Amino acid sequence: QTLILDEFDKSLQLGFHEQMSFIIGKLTKLNKRVLVSATSDIEIPRYTRVVNPTILDFIPENVEETNLSVKMVVSKEKDKIGSLFNLICSLKSQSAIIFCNHRDAAERISDTLNQKGIYSTYYHGGMDQDERERALIQFRNGSVSYLITTDLAARGLDIPEMNHVIHYHLPSKEDEFTHRNGRTARMLASGTAYIIAHESEKKMDYIDYGMEALKVENSTSLPKPPEFQTIYISGGKKNKLNKIDIVGFFSQKGKLEKGDLGLIEVKDFISFAAVKFNKVKDLLYAIKDEKMKGKKFKIEVARKVIKKEEE
Repeated sequence: QTLILDEFDKSLQLGFHEQMSFIIGKLTKLNKRVLVSATSDIEIPRYTRVVNPTILDFIPENVEETNLSVKMVVSKEKDKIGSLFNLICSLKSQSAIIFCNHRDAAERISDTLNQKGIYSTYYHGGMDQDERERALIQFRNGSVSYLITTDLAARGLDIPEMNHVIHYHLPSKEDEFTHRNGRTARMLASGTAYIIAHESEKKMDYIDYGMEALKVENSTSLPKPPEFQTIYISGGKKNKLNKIDIVGFFSQKGKLEKGDLGLIEVKDFISFAAVKFNKVKDLLYAIKDEKMKGKKFKIEVARKVIKKEEE
């Protein structure tokens, strides 16, 4: 038996000692243990039963200079949501990931931005797995343009590379700042990390507060709304559905044309498809009584991830 614990350092930081100890305790015939970590300065707990480990370092010896640009936005208000709003409006409708330090802050910021007409969703470790997956699907397929998240999204997730990363809050450690910024300026591409700061906040040693502040004007011009909307389908791989089935059904029965259909993701028992926003109403009407592969599936606009008290 081989045990692989990915994101091991992050799991330690989030306090998953009991869960990892339980898993390891149930695996009585382990002959190999692999701990994958983005950082090297961690203490390996005794419950892993890892003694004198072999360390494999895959960091290149000659790391090229990054094309990351770091810019400071100074907020006049302690509540920085106004500065964030103006910054987003200045990004010419390009998507961004906004990092904050607390789960409730992620929800509050996303809720406020949506009220202001900016399409966003939130993502954090306190959400159900289904909710987290829906949030990422809608972000990946372009149904929402802005992901408000904790450090959970700083690494290990299948999300597109961004041109912009925004630090609504700064992390306490420099390595987390680095991981967040790793969502942009990868593979020789360029990207920008923005720090929204207020004078009352604790100064971090790893930040150059002497950099020239970026002036962001007050804006009434909202980013363009998303081009796509996510459609939910109550069937997946276990129901013998695949992407070709969905494309064919939406094209033939739903009368969608080339370019009307975006990213399709097929899970075990459900699927999601991105459809041009202005085609959704006609699509759902056209297929409401139709069967796909001889079976009637529930097909509707995917519900958005919303705050618990609103459900």
